[in-house]
Amino acid sequence: MKKPVSCDVVENAARKALKERGVLIDDIAEIVYEMQAQYSPNLTMDDCYESADAVLCKREIQHAVLVGIELDKLTEKKQLSEPLQSLIESDEGLFGVDETIALGSVFGFGSIAVTTFGYLDKEKKGIIKKLDNNKEQVHTFLDDLVASIAASASARLAHRMRDREENKRKDQIKKREDEELIG
Repeated sequence: MKKPVSCDVVENAARKALKERGVLIDDIAEIVYEMQAQYSPNLTMDDCYESADAVLCKREIQHAVLVGIELDKLTEKKQLSEPLQSLIESDEGLFGVDETIALGSVFGFGSIAVTTFGYLDKEKKGIIKKLDNNKEQVHTFLDDLVASIAASASARLAHRMRDREENKRKDQIKKREDEELIG
């Protein structure tokens, strides 16, 4: 039996891959802020950064990031067989696998994350738009993955803000956060 890959190795690889492709947690936090500020007048960028960072601790997100970025990179190097090469290279509108992988990673954060992902996929806010418009690199998967991270972080944050409004104890909030990070 093969030895499993350490979760730290996977998380570090996913974070490194995002950074190498020009995506910083700050970029995602800006989208989260834009999505949540109207609902939470006391929201800070630190809250948004913390939530985006926490989402990147989930294995499903890390796995999706690694697979998607790898496919984008292989496409840039023209190392995929046809017609897959052309479908990804052109970001074919009917392809949908990029959205499917990204959408699959938001389910852990509930319906708010799902609807927010759909909105971000259509509206292309912040770094998502920059990735989508970049003609020098292929970001067929990455733009959708960033939307999924931002959507998940927004949903996570919405729940945290409600917990604070309801004066939940820090240990209650921490317990919920720990449960969400499983997987």
